[in-house]
Amino acid sequence: MPVVTTEGVLGGKPRLDGRRVSVLQVAELVLECNDDPADVADQLDLSLAEIHEALAYYYNNVDEMETYRHQREELLETLRKESHAPDTIKR
Repeated sequence: MPVVTTEGVLGGKPRLDGRRVSVLQVAELVLECNDDPADVADQLDLSLAEIHEALAYYYNNVDEMETYRHQREELLETLRKESHAPDTIKR
């Protein structure tokens, strides 16, 4: 199953074809959370081959993945600043 980008699906970020699972989501689970690839496959109802395909795309496009990660962090920071939630609620 190839990695594709589709405008309007996951914000156009690379994902596994036919799924709403991004390459970055898979990479973060495996590389940052230290989850076993087989466990991630089970959690996301993917094959182990799909997990490895997402990881291969991630490693071949690290700069692109870092750009998406940075954009997400900026969005979260903006949302925190604009939140009208009471200070007693952890943001």
